[in-house]
Amino acid sequence: MKNDSSAASNTTDVSHIAPREKAEILSQALPYIRKFHGKTIVIKYGGNAMTDPELQKDFAEDVVLLKLVGLNPVVVHGGGPQIEGLLSKLGKKGEFIQGMRVTDAETMDVVEWVLAGEVQQDVVGLINAAGGKAVGLTGRDGGMIRAKKLMVQDKDDPNKEHDIGQVGDIVSIDPSVVKALQDDQFIPVVSPIGFGEHNESYNINADVVAAKLATVLKAEKLLMLTNIRGVLDKEGQLLTELTPRRIDELVEDGTISGGMIPKIAGAIDAAKSGVNAVHIIDGRVPHAMLLEILSDQAYGTMIRSH
Repeated sequence: MKNDSSAASNTTDVSHIAPREKAEILSQALPYIRKFHGKTIVIKYGGNAMTDPELQKDFAEDVVLLKLVGLNPVVVHGGGPQIEGLLSKLGKKGEFIQGMRVTDAETMDVVEWVLAGEVQQDVVGLINAAGGKAVGLTGRDGGMIRAKKLMVQDKDDPNKEHDIGQVGDIVSIDPSVVKALQDDQFIPVVSPIGFGEHNESYNINADVVAAKLATVLKAEKLLMLTNIRGVLDKEGQLLTELTPRRIDELVEDGTISGGMIPKIAGAIDAAKSGVNAVHIIDGRVPHAMLLEILSDQAYGTMIRSH
């Protein structure tokens, strides 16, 4: 499988496929469409799929197709690189503690402008241009995501905690506004911003928001788009299926580290809380979502609850 986006995008040309073969491919999707009809699919949108124009177009078309065949996609997006880019333009150097961005009031203004403004509207526009009806939301809309300050435990001293500013931990999610939009055939696009008891804003890890939202919506699937093929072992081989026990071993030996840890933690929580399937998939592969949902092809790692 070619994983660079430029090479991969060329694989979307299907003009060489005979009509009968195209019909066979379409008919193979029927059992999956029947199985998942009316079910909610939560998609964490990030990585190359958000920045490569061809992959952006593929993503939007996939989301619209899923809606049209009777599934209910909900998109949760990130935006770390875009936030970093604007902070750099403003001459503000990002500060990180144990890999997490320190978010002071000025940085939070930038985060809200980028996530709830620029990035969200780009995603909404892409889906609408592909023939869907997308609506952008933040955690404030409908009182959806209530949050509190996230304190980070020191990796060397468990008795010490770091204050990283307006970075939030989810207290609760009220999915009423998402469900109302779904019932009216809209596609919700959620920015990972929550609000606290004093109306303060919090930047929340988008993987965590996607996992919690999938749980409260009782989603059939949670799909997390990444810039890698899935979870890899130390030899770089794809691990197609993982359990919590195996994940603990991989974290302990350093195979899973950095930004993959909250992604995996959220995936396990969702799987244990009733989401039927959690997939970490390669967003650099054109139409990876369709291949994962509507075929028997595996394009990443599936997390099981046991």
